[in-house]
Amino acid sequence: MQHDRRTPASPEGTGAAALPGRHFRVPRRWPKVLLGAGLTAAVAVAGGIVYAGATAVQINSNIHRSGILVDPAQSIQAVPKLTADTNILIMGMDSRLGEDGKPLPQDVYDALHAGGDDVGGYNSNVLMLVHIPADGSKATAISIPRDDYVVTAGFPGAGFKAKIKEAYGYALAAEQATLLRQGKPNDDATYQESRDAGRKAEIATVTKFLGSVHIDHFVEVTMAAFYQVAQVIAPITVCINRATKDTFSGADFKAGTQQIDAKQAVAFVRQRRDTSDPYYFFTDLDRERRQQAFIASVLHQLKQAGTLTDIPKMQSVFDAVSKNIAVDSGLDLIQLAQQATSLTGGNISFTTLPITGFGTSPEGASINTVDVAQVQATVKSLLAPPSASATPTPGSSTAAAVPAVVGTPAATDPAATTPSGVAPGAPAGSGAGGATTATPSPTQNSYADWTGALQGGGIPCVK
Repeated sequence: MQHDRRTPASPEGTGAAALPGRHFRVPRRWPKVLLGAGLTAAVAVAGGIVYAGATAVQINSNIHRSGILVDPAQSIQAVPKLTADTNILIMGMDSRLGEDGKPLPQDVYDALHAGGDDVGGYNSNVLMLVHIPADGSKATAISIPRDDYVVTAGFPGAGFKAKIKEAYGYALAAEQATLLRQGKPNDDATYQESRDAGRKAEIATVTKFLGSVHIDHFVEVTMAAFYQVAQVIAPITVCINRATKDTFSGADFKAGTQQIDAKQAVAFVRQRRDTSDPYYFFTDLDRERRQQAFIASVLHQLKQAGTLTDIPKMQSVFDAVSKNIAVDSGLDLIQLAQQATSLTGGNISFTTLPITGFGTSPEGASINTVDVAQVQATVKSLLAPPSASATPTPGSSTAAAVPAVVGTPAATDPAATTPSGVAPGAPAGSGAGGATTATPSPTQNSYADWTGALQGGGIPCVK
């Protein structure tokens, strides 16, 4: 397959030649959607296996580690760590390549239903901040909408506005151009150094946007990682409020609780439209709720099945994911495993940051408009809640803390209050392609839209 080696000018106006087989394109518009933040689940639940010392060594040898968060010279570390709590930034990449920058096997492309290795680029299309309190209280996962129009930071020429997901790609292209001008070889070392520049910029941009939030660790995942882990842990139980189809992502689901395979899992977390009903309105924000629900469902399912104590099973999970993720060099895998174990008990909630509406950038790209002060106030309230009594109940909408975008329906749909989490009159049944009906969890909860906090500890039913 012929690779597209073109790359646009960097913010400074200088071009950069792409490395062979690797795509440094940073287009303003992205016709495809990225794999969901369910990747987070793959990283978290797989952590259980690091309790085996020998396995931990193998994991460390497979995972790509980056030293960007331990380098005192990096500006992103200028944000002080004020508490003993841990903040982990999950970055899901738009690239249809592996973590090593090489094309994936064809069967993986077929399953992803997202184009081949000549599609996509280095956008952080999934951004989720996971806040784990040191005192063991409830963790919080904050989804950052990928199209939020923000001020970039962390790389030469930054300071202009772009979609928050694009900081990674801009910085990567700029660094690559600089290294090649300096005479560096067009090899893997230059590629990884450019990737580190992208990571620094994405973290710096997120940190600034959220209000100088210190990032302790990062986990970067590829599209392949999600699919490969889903293959190991499938069938996966999910719940959907009503039947829906989407030819773009390959989604084709019945209403109700059902079990899905790995290919269907990819479609579940990527769906952002319904092509069978023009009046059933989806947005990227609804897709983020899907991603949150997937993580909650997988964590709950693995706990119920005892998978986290099944060392051979978890060995397979981590073998699948470890080759397609990158983490900071300071991430303690055993500590992450311990934290992941507590989260399987439902000790986590998921919230999407507010936007003020949908708009268009000066370049013509579709964007989310945001009120930065509102976003930062929301983040502050989520990371340091005033009291436990403020915790929202399943299915409720916390509009005061997380205002809904104009035009997004409030969480008052009948399905949101149906005990089974299924819209009235909608039959539970088999999803297309082999999905089977599963027994609803007694702790199941339901959400009509993306607003409010989704609670862990069950199988959430979502749009």
